Amino acid sequence: MFEVSELVKATAGSLIRGRPASKVKGICIDSRALRRGEAFLAIKGEKFDGHLFINEALKKGASCIIASRPSAYDLRLATYAAPFIRVNDTIKALGDIAAFHRGRFSLPVIAVTGSNGKTTAKEMIAAVLSRRHKVLKNPGTRNNHIGLPQALLQLDASCGCAVVELGTNHFGEIDYLARICRPNIAVITNIGPSHLEHFKDLRGVLREKSSLLGHLSAPRIGVVNADDPLLREMVYQNSPCRFIVGYGIKEKSDFFAWAIKARGRSINFRLWEYPYRLNALGYFNIYNAMAAIALGRIFGLGHGEIARALAGFSQPQGRLEFSLQGRISFINDTYNSNPFSLAQALQALKDFPGKGRKIFVMGDMLELGDSSEALHRRAAQEIAGACDIFIAAGRLSRFTAEELRRLGMAQDRVFCCADSRQAREFLWRKASVRPRDIVLVKGSRAMRMEEVLKK
Repeated sequence: MFEVSELVKATAGSLIRGRPASKVKGICIDSRALRRGEAFLAIKGEKFDGHLFINEALKKGASCIIASRPSAYDLRLATYAAPFIRVNDTIKALGDIAAFHRGRFSLPVIAVTGSNGKTTAKEMIAAVLSRRHKVLKNPGTRNNHIGLPQALLQLDASCGCAVVELGTNHFGEIDYLARICRPNIAVITNIGPSHLEHFKDLRGVLREKSSLLGHLSAPRIGVVNADDPLLREMVYQNSPCRFIVGYGIKEKSDFFAWAIKARGRSINFRLWEYPYRLNALGYFNIYNAMAAIALGRIFGLGHGEIARALAGFSQPQGRLEFSLQGRISFINDTYNSNPFSLAQALQALKDFPGKGRKIFVMGDMLELGDSSEALHRRAAQEIAGACDIFIAAGRLSRFTAEELRRLGMAQDRVFCCADSRQAREFLWRKASVRPRDIVLVKGSRAMRMEEVLKK
């Protein structure tokens, strides 16, 4: 609940009409989902403009309108009593209101970022902390300047903590999101070659991701992957955190997994003398689990509670998600792709037991800038030892196919398709996928590789 005067102050806006003491039940940016008594914030995006739906929002009972162009709607407004706040930028206003609302609560906020694994790590942390608290989290991958503020606006007195994922593909975005959520604890999963189109190199990725540590409020705890060489170098030599906690597999960290056994869809390991089990594909998910264990211990949970939470955890959709269609096994890793996550998915395919063929359907890895062709060709070295049949979907993946042929993979095992739909047709008809085969499907989000899974 807000007063109109609070919204005016939070956004540095101007109250064009209406009473400052008027009440607002919440903030909505979609007129279709607006509930009576909520304020309608007219977001202008690349494909839509909320200003075109102000009249619809008023008819549905909007208690306030927040917009950047009110003059065109003066005649419509004459029919309604709803207050009208003018702001310079409605997207920024959404963040400003979310920051104001976050400031009403003293609960701990955990912010998770990194090149890979941040969604799974966020979900694991939330699953662990939910054993003791009501946890607010941003759903799915709504981790940008729209999704994060919307999540924070759901904070209420019943919440014990918040776990939010912060995404970025341009410099300064982590800085902006951190100013909105004001985290107390930061988790950085790793630094990898993602969004190189804008970050240029790994040092650029490191600079952007690690900027989160400079925005922590007390007690200022950083939880980082100590096996990542760039993170280890930066965090342990020059960290702005008051406390730093490292987790890993290769290094003797504060939280160190050992006795690891990964086979098929289960992973067993130990932390000190305590046994843990994950029902998940992907050896690297141990890292996500270690981050969750570290947070559980920071919040005072016992190892038994944490282990039970992780044993019942299910992978988020499209992230090494296992499924069966008949007797054919599928690994759905279609949410996104970059060289680091590709290597992890290929390792999961290698480790998967079975007597059938291993088939990899690869979509392009996008936003890699000038390194795109080189990184797609380089991927062939790992792919060659991981699959029996390779199906490329997209222009860039053709470079991978070319390199696989150059490395000696037989012509009748390497195929190229224009897009995911053509790859689906090829897989089901020409490749004659059959029982006992295991199929890995992976590519960047814009490639829509989930189409391949539709029989």
